[in-house]
Amino acid sequence: MKKSRVLTALTIAATAVVLAACGSTAKKTTTVTIGASPTPHAEILKHIQPELKKEGVNLKIKQFQDYVLPNKALASKDIDANYFQHTPFLKEWNAKNKGNLISAGSIHLEPIAVYSKKYKSLKDLPKNATVLVSNNVADYGRVLEIFKDAGLITLKKGTDTTNANFKDIATNKKNIKFKTGYEPKLMPQLYNNKQGDAEVINSNYAVQAKLSPAKDAIAVEKSSSPYSNIVAIRPDEKNNKALKKVIKALKSKSTQSWIKKHFKGSVEPVE
Repeated sequence: MKKSRVLTALTIAATAVVLAACGSTAKKTTTVTIGASPTPHAEILKHIQPELKKEGVNLKIKQFQDYVLPNKALASKDIDANYFQHTPFLKEWNAKNKGNLISAGSIHLEPIAVYSKKYKSLKDLPKNATVLVSNNVADYGRVLEIFKDAGLITLKKGTDTTNANFKDIATNKKNIKFKTGYEPKLMPQLYNNKQGDAEVINSNYAVQAKLSPAKDAIAVEKSSSPYSNIVAIRPDEKNNKALKKVIKALKSKSTQSWIKKHFKGSVEPVE
């Protein structure tokens, strides 16, 4: 009996040692919190969550409904990164707020587009037509490019569209009135209410409103646009291994294929 008890005790002790050893070699999990717009950014991040979990990264997603708070949250270290903006927007925010946020990588392009419930193409717009544009100054160059490509306006010589505004228009064939100052998220509502002759809507808000740039827009910016959406981080996060895994997952071929299939042209991956 005593011998049996000794053997049992030894077995229990050995098992405890093995379990302790296993515990010490278990993969450590690092939590990363990324701020994102609900569509498509948060959707894309949710898609890569299972893959990142296998890599030891617990990805938490904090959704923002506007373009103001995500950079403030990142700068104040409330989140580890954000995913909602393009580089010109980030540059403008840094300049206005004395910030130093940087890009960790370009992920996708959301083609900005012009929509209208009254006309079927830009060329159908009448003289003195009113085009509603959001208050997102960083997108004005994109809008100008669309109307320039349609032959409706020309720009002043030497204009850099990444920081252009409507004062840079040289000639305006139909004397189109570009009315600005609206919250980006309200643009689909203005479109549905026919507030202007046409409305310019960012793809994330268009998709949320069940609009497809490929099918519903009367004009879409070209795929060569420099306005690809990025993951922004603080400079001190440059060598963050967990964030590097996030970027790798976002830029993987499987994620790129999923983006193309899931969003059907409303969002295009940056290869």
